[in-house]
Amino acid sequence: MDPDLKPEYQRRQRRRRRCVLASVAALIALGLLILILALTVFRVRSATTTVNAVHLSGLHAGFNPLTLSVDLNVTLDLDITATNPNHASFKYDHGSAELYYREILAGEADIPPGEVAAEGSVHTHVVLTMLAGRLITNSALYADVASGLVLMKTHTMIPGKVSVAGIIKLHMVLFTSCDVIIDVFTQAVNNTNCSFKTKF
Repeated sequence: MDPDLKPEYQRRQRRRRRCVLASVAALIALGLLILILALTVFRVRSATTTVNAVHLSGLHAGFNPLTLSVDLNVTLDLDITATNPNHASFKYDHGSAELYYREILAGEADIPPGEVAAEGSVHTHVVLTMLAGRLITNSALYADVASGLVLMKTHTMIPGKVSVAGIIKLHMVLFTSCDVIIDVFTQAVNNTNCSFKTKF
């Protein structure tokens, strides 16, 4: 190589090396940025529903001599909170609430669709009314009403999804389950034990 061209060649080589190093550094920085975003902003966490309270808003218990059956009409008001810990909103579709007596479906209600803002929560009330006609032939109901305590279960199910920047979409279903003891004599909810879970 011509000695006069050698310094110029070395300068070009140094420039190329700087460009390559700068490109590698930029790619590493971009990778770190994506990793940080994936672990923070883009990380999708479980939304949850919790039952804050169960109120007995209606109760009628009696004996019908014409049909020789127990008349039991129960209306429960569930105070539910849906919480979204994500940096994107949680949109949920039509959900359902069900009321059970000894594994028998005794009442049901719809939960309307809605949206929980990013890192926010939404309160909703669900009214469940027991359909007494479904329990007329259940002999255990007579004994429970006579004892003054009726154990019922409530289940809620809310399907929805979290969409982060329109790129990451994660579907999940929120469930709650409550054991509710109703005191027939005082016409009040005697005890409530609730649990919740989220399925992806």
